[in-house]
Amino acid sequence: MKKIMKALMAGSMGIAMSLAAAQAMAADKVTLQLKWVAQGQFGGYFVAKDKGFYKDEGLDVTIKPGGPDIAPEQVIAGGGADVIVDWMGGALVAREKGVPLINIAQPFQKSGLELICPKDGPIKTEADFKGKTLGVWFFGNEYPFFAWMNKLGLPTEGGTGGVTVLKQSFDVQPLVQKQANCISVMTYNEYWQAIDAGFKASDLLVFNYTALGNDLLEDGLYVNETKLKDPKFKETMVKFVRASMKGWKYAIANPDEAAGIVMDNGGQDENHQKRMMGEVAKLIGTGKLDMATYDRTVKALLDQKIITKKPEGAYTADVTEAALK
Repeated sequence: MKKIMKALMAGSMGIAMSLAAAQAMAADKVTLQLKWVAQGQFGGYFVAKDKGFYKDEGLDVTIKPGGPDIAPEQVIAGGGADVIVDWMGGALVAREKGVPLINIAQPFQKSGLELICPKDGPIKTEADFKGKTLGVWFFGNEYPFFAWMNKLGLPTEGGTGGVTVLKQSFDVQPLVQKQANCISVMTYNEYWQAIDAGFKASDLLVFNYTALGNDLLEDGLYVNETKLKDPKFKETMVKFVRASMKGWKYAIANPDEAAGIVMDNGGQDENHQKRMMGEVAKLIGTGKLDMATYDRTVKALLDQKIITKKPEGAYTADVTEAALK
């Protein structure tokens, strides 16, 4: 009898292992290319992978960190990713240049972009920008700034009637070393680097893009429009978005745990990641694209001639509607 039971148990275990192996083999592989290095900005995706949300959807997701020399638009154009995290400005510029990017979800509902200036400096209001030096990131991050300056009627070639643009590194050193009157920061990242560098919140004048109505769409999910015409790939993206937004929901509810998961995936400075998760949580929406913000983004890019024509078919609501119903 014991031999029979052992045989049955062994058979059951074998079947279970075979099923697990079959499920693993059947999982749809998805490669996600991030816009920047592993940090709380992307916490929802790391959480979705760590907590098994992607696996539950039958997905095998690889998350590739970005960096200063990595352009997500180029990565997906070369076939190195199935989906990318990108800012709308960069995605629409790439689309106009022939990379058929299409927005399938918009996790970041609000902009985290700010310009900060020392309160004891010469800038008190936007009117004081004339003749001053302002630090700006490039690599697709400059579009909101140039749109803002265009809105203010300020040339960006220097001189007393315009502003001088300092091509800023991705840190706060230009402010620390007084190379610029103001610098660009994200609410969830470089702002806190400034605080860690010795600035107090009361020392800083903050120009928040969202508060000023100059916010352009930031971290959205983009895929190749041609691939999205394949029903199988489209269904895979529905599963990916559903699991990703579940990851974001969990990360917002459990920021410290999410920060720890980010650290496990290459994040730096756990306290900084915890602060970052708390600030990023304020920017996350349902994943649906807000059309008013989209229209404002497109108008700003057109006004500045960053893009030359109104984009057609640059987004779809099909994926989020199916994922979030």
